[in-house]
This record gives sequence, C-alpha cells and structure tokens, in this order.
Amino acid sequence: MRISVLGSGSRGNAILVTGDGTRIMVDAGFSARVLEGRLRSLEVTPETLDAIVITHDHGDHTRGVGVFARRHKTPVFITEETLAACRGLFKGGEDIQLYRAGFPFSVGCLWVEPFLTVHDARDPVAVAVRDQGTGVKLGVATDLGRPTTQVLHALAGSDFLVLEANHDRTLLLESNYPWAVKSRIASSHGHLSNEAAAQLAMELLHPRLAGVVLAHLSAECNRPELAESVVGAVLRRAGYRGLLRVASQNSPTELMDVQALGQRLGPDQLSLL
Repeated sequence: MRISVLGSGSRGNAILVTGDGTRIMVDAGFSARVLEGRLRSLEVTPETLDAIVITHDHGDHTRGVGVFARRHKTPVFITEETLAACRGLFKGGEDIQLYRAGFPFSVGCLWVEPFLTVHDARDPVAVAVRDQGTGVKLGVATDLGRPTTQVLHALAGSDFLVLEANHDRTLLLESNYPWAVKSRIASSHGHLSNEAAAQLAMELLHPRLAGVVLAHLSAECNRPELAESVVGAVLRRAGYRGLLRVASQNSPTELMDVQALGQRLGPDQLSLL
C-alpha cells in the first residue's frame, strides 16, 4: 500500500491510496483541475482512479468531486445524508455508490471501513483502509472533534495514520476569528488541537506503526513546526522511530510505501510495548 496526502488544510483535502493496482481518493476538496495536476505530479493518470470516497459534506472535502467524477467516470462512494447535503455538486450522470458508517465495502483490493465521528457536518465519517492482499492498514481521521471509543477501536492496529492536528490552542485564542468560531473549532464537534492529536497518536501507538502524517492544519492558528514538535516529542519519548510528516495545503507528499517504511523500524520500536 502506498499513500500520498495530495493536500490538506482549511482550503482543501484529498488523499490518494493505492494497493496492487487499485487506486482510490479519500475526499476531493480541491478543484478537479488541481486534483488532476497533483495526481499527475505523482505519475498517476486521473482516469485510473477506481473510486472517490467522500467522508462528509464540507466544501474543503467535496469541492471537486462532481466535476472530477463526470470528467473521468470515477465512481463516488458517499453516504445518503452527505449526498443530500451537497447535491448541488452533482448533475445526475455520476456513478453514485451509497455506503453507511459501520458497513465496510471493497474497491478492488482495498477494503474500506467507514466509521462515525464527531464533527459539525451532516453525517461525518472517517475511514480505515486495508489492503486485502497484504493486510496493511491505513487509518484516516481528520475533522475530528474528539476521539471517541469507536474512533479508537476503528483506528487500532493501523500501520499508517493520517491524523488531524488543526490548531495550537494559544494561536487560536489570539486569532482574529470571532469568539463563536473559536468556540466551534475548540469544541467537541470541531477540530483537534496539537496536544489532542499527540494524545490520540499515543493511544494508537503500537510496534508496527510505520508512519504518521499530521493533516488539516489551520493556516491562521497553527504552524507546521509547532504541530510536528508537539506530536513528535510525545511519540519519540514513547520510543516511536517511524516517519512523522506534516501535510501541506499547497502540494502533495511523495507516495509513501507503508510496507517499506515498516521494514525500516528499528528494534527499539519493535519492543516499545
């Protein structure tokens, strides 16, 4: 399994996941043109995507889905309520596949496990994606107001994680946002702070965890070096020796090979628990 965060932040989010010839995109929060350009920069032809999986209706996760799906005949997996909330993005000719949280489905060799999250969207979910051939598991949880027991259970045992680290608490309080917006972001239905992301990463840490990408950073209320410092310090103290990366809003990460990363784990991590 290989993963690239095509971009992540308040202005757009999308993740490419590939495994044994199957390619899916989790969310499509950029214009179709931007998504196409970022895929091609990774030498991925847009027409070869097997599916787009939409996690919730907010525009920074759905902006390009309709145009991209029509242009490239890409099936869109989406919940019924999320579809109703962003109906204006679709014109009726798309290949729409409805799914429900708690009911896994397969796309080629990839097994997608959607689960409910707590966020201020119509029907928010997050996903775990497993390569059915190798058993490698990716956990994706952004736009996460708080990590519930269900979230922890669904992400447990992930070989690679994409986790939200949205804001620094001090920068959020000092920002120019109206108080109502600050309260929403910091609430249990909003977004995770760097400290909350570090705690979640610690709860999900296990010897096979090969990589963590911090995503959905606020441009106004966070800094990449802050997020990496806070989460990294907690993980390294616990013996984590895997990859730690901060996703950019403006460019994709490289395609990261989860199995290759796992093979590089040292004996310290393999015995950390």
